[in-house]
Amino acid sequence: MELNKYSKTITQDPTLPASQAMLYGVGLTEHDLTKAQVGIVSTGFDGNTCNMHLNALAGEVKQAVWDQELVGLIFHTIGVSDGISNGTEGMRYSLVSREVIADSIETVCGAQYYDGLIAVVGCDKNMPGSLIAMGRLNRPAIMVYGGSIAGGHWKGRSLNIISAFEALGEKLADKISEEDYKGIIQNSCPGAGACGGMYTANTMASAIEALGMSLPYSSSNPALGKDKSKECHDAGKAIRQLLEKDLRPRDIMTFQAFENAITIVMVLGGSTNAVLHLIAMAKSVGVKITQEDFQRISDKTPLLADLKPSGKYLMEDLHKIGGTPVVMKYLLDKGYLHGNCITVTGKTISENLKDISPIEFEKQQVIYPVEKAIRKTGHLQILYGNLAEKGSVAKITGKEGERFKGTARVFNGEFELVDGITSGKIKEGDVVVIRYVGPKGAPGMPEMLKPTSLIMGSGLGKSVALITDGRFSGGSHGFVIGHITPEAFDGGLLALVEDGDWIEIDVKKRQLNLLTDEKTLAIRRSHYKAPSLRVTSGVLYKYAKQVKTAADGCVTDEA
Repeated sequence: MELNKYSKTITQDPTLPASQAMLYGVGLTEHDLTKAQVGIVSTGFDGNTCNMHLNALAGEVKQAVWDQELVGLIFHTIGVSDGISNGTEGMRYSLVSREVIADSIETVCGAQYYDGLIAVVGCDKNMPGSLIAMGRLNRPAIMVYGGSIAGGHWKGRSLNIISAFEALGEKLADKISEEDYKGIIQNSCPGAGACGGMYTANTMASAIEALGMSLPYSSSNPALGKDKSKECHDAGKAIRQLLEKDLRPRDIMTFQAFENAITIVMVLGGSTNAVLHLIAMAKSVGVKITQEDFQRISDKTPLLADLKPSGKYLMEDLHKIGGTPVVMKYLLDKGYLHGNCITVTGKTISENLKDISPIEFEKQQVIYPVEKAIRKTGHLQILYGNLAEKGSVAKITGKEGERFKGTARVFNGEFELVDGITSGKIKEGDVVVIRYVGPKGAPGMPEMLKPTSLIMGSGLGKSVALITDGRFSGGSHGFVIGHITPEAFDGGLLALVEDGDWIEIDVKKRQLNLLTDEKTLAIRRSHYKAPSLRVTSGVLYKYAKQVKTAADGCVTDEA
């Protein structure tokens, strides 16, 4: 069967001898040039636990591809450690990296004419970046998730990456000793793998598995161990089958498949970043997903997983009870998933889950039954109002309440907020406002993980709310609302808020409003001077000039 539909122009066209010569030069044989070529992209790099093991996994995938009488060729693209860059100016590059990853994978595969693609990815932006590239290329493709890190421990306390961030807040509030502070920092991340809670990496891995673009168990298999190794070898078999069937991303990534992905995000209590990323991924395959699709699905989908950051458990605990497939099996049986959606196995969701044993609720507490849902509807809520005319994204798990009215404490960037906490400026009942950190304002829409962690660690988590035109880490929790659109830099009302203004958040009414009269606002507008763009060159400048709003997924390839 003819498999190399794309690379045959290079490997077989007699008018391209230089191309053939170079492929001979890398070690391919004449027989190899008759085979389909699969690009294997790794986002592996040494400086991040999420990515430090990916090059080794890519090597296993490469061997598996060659075992299937295909040519497997590894190339690399970038990664950014959100955990390391959070709380620094470097965090502005995080969301930007999603676009760089997508562009670079598209560039290599487009130029090299690879017939198929397998992406071996780890940290948050790696996954949507690779999926956006797959959608653009529309060649048979599979994502292999690098898997979760094991939990850390200190003096009997279970730790994860958020423990380290919140420890700083505890230290600033004189709630822990220097010994315990160092002990938490040094033991929160014991080895390779992505952050272990239902933060953005595990959120996107779970969503992509439900979408059908990774193999069953990919999102819940731990980073280290035989299960992840087996997945790498199974990827070789799967990509051969996809090539034989000519089954492509646009066949798999349908509107119903995206509904499945959004559903799993709601059930597992996933990150607000899923809204940005799934909208962008859908655009890459010509499917229209909006913020209102998230609200629609949230309105009818319960929160069932007691996973961090707001719950107790980590992804490794979900793996022990059957992984993501056991949750999907339950949801399918309850009518929450479209079982007819095709996946990278060549089978439908229903066929993949046919032999999965039912979840045993009496033997575990990670996943609750629908009848005892943690929250009867989804935790992600899309709020509008005069502060968010084009929308904002709230993460409400049920522990924060559904209404908050308080006085504004305004900070132009997260670094001002750190000073505000240490100086005691923030009080109970405040609505903390962090602005000019949106897609254009930062630029790069950094995560506000350090602010939310400091607020939680200082003991203010239950008594203040936080709103921003920036993003949140999947590890953020509390009464938090991000993605405010239009952002302050674009002239959104957020730019006119002043200390002492009353702000009201009403989740039931889906409203976020500044309670300041129009006459006062008109005076402020007359005195307002828009800030200049913070950068004048480089990738952040290009991003600021091209990026669409948060409501549009922060894509950079639309006119």
